[in-house]
Amino acid sequence: MRVYVGTYTRGVSKGIYLCEQDASTGALHIVDTIFTEHPSFLALHPSGRFLYAVNEMEDGWLSAFAVYGAGGQLSLINRQPALGAAPCHLCVDRSGACVVIANYSTGSVVAFPIRADGGLEPAGSVRQHVGSGPNLERQEGPHAHSADLTPDNALVVTADLGLDRLMLYRLDTTAALLMPHDPPFVALQPGCGPRHLAFHPNGRFAYVITELANTVVALTYDATRRSFEAKQTVSTLPAGWTGESYCAEICVHPSGRFVYGSNRGHDSIAIFAVDEIKGTLTPAGHAPTLGHWPRNFAFDPTGRFCYVANERSDSIVIFRVDATTGALTPTGHTLEVPSPVCVLCAGG
Repeated sequence: MRVYVGTYTRGVSKGIYLCEQDASTGALHIVDTIFTEHPSFLALHPSGRFLYAVNEMEDGWLSAFAVYGAGGQLSLINRQPALGAAPCHLCVDRSGACVVIANYSTGSVVAFPIRADGGLEPAGSVRQHVGSGPNLERQEGPHAHSADLTPDNALVVTADLGLDRLMLYRLDTTAALLMPHDPPFVALQPGCGPRHLAFHPNGRFAYVITELANTVVALTYDATRRSFEAKQTVSTLPAGWTGESYCAEICVHPSGRFVYGSNRGHDSIAIFAVDEIKGTLTPAGHAPTLGHWPRNFAFDPTGRFCYVANERSDSIVIFRVDATTGALTPTGHTLEVPSPVCVLCAGG
C-alpha cells in the first residue's frame, strides 16, 4: 500500500511525501517527495491515476498530479488559482469529472472541471458564504473548512466553522456547477465551529466534528429526500477535563463499527462505538497520540492500522486497531515527517 503525506512547507518540509507500507507491521518508509507549497490536504481521483492537492496560502492554488509507475510517483500536470484564501480541504466527485475545494479564510466553495488527462480547467462555479457566528474571535465571518460529497454523489456538503452550518449544494458534474440545495443548509449548535464530516459506509449516517465545542454530531442522511437530521451530540474529551483543546479530524472505521476524532491539545484520538441501527455513538475511550497536535489521521483499507499525523511533533505514529473494541495500540513504529497535516492511504 502507498501512503501520501501532505505537509506545511514553512520549515524543512519538501511538500508531498510518498511512503510505502510494510503490510505485516504497518510501518512506513519514505520513497519519494515532490515539492509543492503547503499541500495541506490531498485527494485521489477514482481511477487512481491522478492526485489533487490544495496549496493552503493566502493566494491559494489547487494542484493536479499524475500518478505514474509501480510505486505511485507524482508528476505535476497543472494548477489553477483557488479563487479564495487558504484552501484547506477538497474532494473529487465519484465520476471523476470535477473537484471541489473549501477556501477557509474567505469562506467560499469552488468547483473545477477535470480534463481527460487529469488536469484542471478553470473554475466552473464559486459559492461565497455570508454571515458570522457568536465567537467573535473565530467566527467573525464565514470559514469553509471542508468539502465532501454525499455517498450518492448528489450533494456537496461544506462544514462552515464561521457559520455553524453544513452548507448544501447540488452538483452538476458535467459543468462543475454548485447550486444551492433546498434546504440550503443544516444548522448546528451556535458557536460549535463545525470542521470536518465523515460518512458511514452504509451511506445513512454522517458525523461532524466541531473544532470549537469539541464534540461530534451524529446525523442521519435520507438519500431519497437528500436531507440530514441531527440525532445526537457527544463530547470528544474525557469528563472533567478542562484544558485547551480543539478537534481536527473525524473518521469512520472501514468496518463501520467505530468513529474516531482527534483532539489537538488533549493530544488524543477519541473512540466511539456505533449503534448499527440508529447510528448513534457510545464513548469507548481515548488513545494518546504519542505526539503533539494530532491534525489528521487515516486507516489503511484493511482497517488494521491507523496513521496519526502529529503536526507539531513532526511525526506520524502508527497504531494497530482492535477489531472488537476499536482500541488503538501503538505498534512501536513512527515516521518522522516535518509538519504532517494530511495522511492519504492509496492502493498499490
